[in-house]
Amino acid sequence: MPFSKLGLLDPMLRVVEAADYREPTPIQQQTIPLILEGMDLIAQAETGTGKTAAFALPILQRLSAIETAPPPCSPRVLVLAPTRELAQQVAGTFNGFAKNMSHEIGVTTVIGGADIEEQVRQLEDGTDIVVATPGRLLELVREKDIFFLNLLTLVVDEADRLLALGFAEELEQVFAALPKHRQSLLFSATYPKKVIKLTEQVMENPSYINVIGDVPTVGNIAERAIEVNRDNRRALLQHLLKEEQWEHVLIFVSSKRAARNLAAKLCRNGIQADAFHGDLDQDERTEVLSQFKSRKVRVLVATDIAARGIDIQDLSTVVNYDLPRSPVDYIHRIGRTGRAGAEGVAVSFMDYNDMAHFGVIEKRTKVSVEREQVPGFELTGEPPVKKKGPPPKKGKRPSKKDKLRAAAAREKDEER
Repeated sequence: MPFSKLGLLDPMLRVVEAADYREPTPIQQQTIPLILEGMDLIAQAETGTGKTAAFALPILQRLSAIETAPPPCSPRVLVLAPTRELAQQVAGTFNGFAKNMSHEIGVTTVIGGADIEEQVRQLEDGTDIVVATPGRLLELVREKDIFFLNLLTLVVDEADRLLALGFAEELEQVFAALPKHRQSLLFSATYPKKVIKLTEQVMENPSYINVIGDVPTVGNIAERAIEVNRDNRRALLQHLLKEEQWEHVLIFVSSKRAARNLAAKLCRNGIQADAFHGDLDQDERTEVLSQFKSRKVRVLVATDIAARGIDIQDLSTVVNYDLPRSPVDYIHRIGRTGRAGAEGVAVSFMDYNDMAHFGVIEKRTKVSVEREQVPGFELTGEPPVKKKGPPPKKGKRPSKKDKLRAAAAREKDEER
């Protein structure tokens, strides 16, 4: 089905052509006509499927029909995103489309770590679209630097990730500041109970689109699971970088300290590498990503703030140096490669202690990955014997849920 059959008018079709979009993806085919009709919509789509364009194109067409300039501090469209990088990426998509339109469309990015006074100045000049992270947006709401009297459309992007990072309270405060009569669009890779509850807060009788089934899939990504001792992972990584000639690699680790240390050790061994984590200020984060995207840096070592919101063309390889906490995080990590129909490779390192957890990931994502060992880096030793200890004393040790909440809180702090 061509874009011309989706209800897009000639000016927007020229925008699509200028962007070199050949044919709409499944999520674009199903959502664009509904958004143009002004309907509320829940769309479940995995990463890298063109969902940003799925809401950006119809929103821009609707805005192009409004001839008056936007009033100061009162945008017509609000897009909420879980991370600064995703917010910048979404704003970049809007700007990329808008530059090919005859009707000028203003886009403002409202994120933490950036100059708030500059953001206020842009709002005061009048802007059609605000793309924001919840924390910084609420700062502007509390200071009465932004109002929503003219809001036409709300987009909640990566809703599951927003809730996983612990933004539920902030989202409720944002929703309370919005007009009741508006179009609401919610995009999410998964649809857990928390997201269902969120939709009940912001929507009335929405249409539901699911282009991925019950479990996100990554069919064009070759998944590998390599067994290796924990203290031998870096040597194996350097071996694979050389022998398999990985040219553009995103490596996920579990902490900011691990990102810094691994990147530094790779550099000392002659491998161009940089670290990406929440301790960097926004200018540093932007510069590191720019260097990696332009291939001036071969390897990026990152925490999970890079699992969403980073769209890198032709990223060949993703490595789980440390396994992610959850199957959903696994899907989003490896989804940085194999985007827009391209092929990619995702490699996970594991020792005896990781095997049960990786089994859970396989079960939840409905995949089975053959275990392998690389000659010279084989897994050695014996599996640990589980010892039965005394029953846990209530209130003395954090539960699994408490640990997950604490980890999510740490990630949330990285975005503030």
